[in-house]
Amino acid sequence: MFNGLGMSLGNLPRLSNAVTRSISAENFNGEKGKGAMATEGLGAELARDLGQGWKVSPCVAVKAGETFTIADIDGPGAIQSMWLSGSIACMGPAARYYILRIYWDDQEQPSVECPAPDFFACPWGQYAQVNSVAVAVNPNRGYNCFWEMPFKKRCRMTLENRHHDDMVFYYQVNYTLTDVGDDVGYFHAQFRRTNPLPYKQEYTIVDGIAGKGHYAGTVMGWGLNGAGNWWGEGEIKFFMDGDKEFPTICGTGTEDYFGGAYDWDVDGKYVTFSGPFIGMHQVIQPDGLYVSQQRFAMYRWHVMDPIRFEQDLRVQIQALGLRDKARYLARQDDIASVAFWYQTLPTAPFPQLGSTDDLEII
Repeated sequence: MFNGLGMSLGNLPRLSNAVTRSISAENFNGEKGKGAMATEGLGAELARDLGQGWKVSPCVAVKAGETFTIADIDGPGAIQSMWLSGSIACMGPAARYYILRIYWDDQEQPSVECPAPDFFACPWGQYAQVNSVAVAVNPNRGYNCFWEMPFKKRCRMTLENRHHDDMVFYYQVNYTLTDVGDDVGYFHAQFRRTNPLPYKQEYTIVDGIAGKGHYAGTVMGWGLNGAGNWWGEGEIKFFMDGDKEFPTICGTGTEDYFGGAYDWDVDGKYVTFSGPFIGMHQVIQPDGLYVSQQRFAMYRWHVMDPIRFEQDLRVQIQALGLRDKARYLARQDDIASVAFWYQTLPTAPFPQLGSTDDLEII
C-alpha cells in the first residue's frame, strides 16, 4: 500500500495523506505556519531595512567543541532530502572535523556517524561536483542528500563541531510524517579510515553489522602512499550470513567495482566521471609543493542492485597495485570509506570515530 514513502517519477501523480514539513534556521522545529518568523539571527543586520520575514535567520553559528541539534522529529515519518553548507564544506586538512550523526527511535547509539564531507562523497576536503541520485554536490560546495530515511518513533540529527573555530552552518531538512510499514529498514552510514594500511592487510569498509537488511552504497577516498603506480587491482568482498574465510560476493578490481575499466586510463590520463549510481569523480594530483600524493574519490550506490543479508555483513577491499607488469604489490595507502545500508534495529555499536588527529587529512 502506498504510504507516502518512495516517491518517484512513476508514482508522483498519486495523492497521499502524508504531511510535508521542513526544518531550517528559519523554522527550527518544522512547525506548520511558523517559518520566517525570526526577529533575531545571523541575517538580522542585513535585513534591518526590511524586517521580519526577510531572511533574518538563514543559518546558525555552532561554537567550537559544541554539538548542534539539527532536527528532533517525532514519527512515524521519513527524511526525504537534506541540503547542507557553510563551514562543513570548508577545504583543507580540518574538513573532517564536522561530524554528522543520526539516531533512530530513541537509540543511544547513532545509526549514522560520519564526517560531513565524506557522507557527501567529498573525502579530501576539496570541492568536487557529484551528479548522482543519492547525493549531489553542486557549486559552490552545496551538499545535497536524497537517501530516504524512514523512522517509526523518532529521528534525532546532530552536527558536532570539532574545529578550534566557531562555524557557520546552513541547512534544510525536508521530511514527511506518514505511516511506515513493518518491512521498512532504517538507514545507516559508517565512516572508517586507516592510514597507513598495514602491509598485506585488507581494508575493512564495514564489519559487525547484525540484523536483516541490504547494503546500499560505498564512498571511498584513496590516497596513495609511496609510488604512484597503478593501485586499483584490489577486489571488493562481501561476507554475509556466516561467511568466514571466503566471501559470497567477490569483485574483480577496484576500478571495476566503481564502474570503470583498465585503470580509468584514456590516452595516459585518469578520466573522471559522475553518474546516477556510480562515479570516480575526483583525482587530486601532486602540485610539486604541498600536495605530495595522488588522491581519488569514488562512489557506488547499490540502488538498482542492493546486496541483501539476513543476519550479518562484512565488507572488505584489497589495496593492491602492480610492482611491474608481472607482479602484484600489496599497498599501504591512506584509505577512508563510508558504508551505507538499511537494516532492522537495534544498531550494533560502531568503532570509535577517533580524535581529530585520526581524522585529519594529511
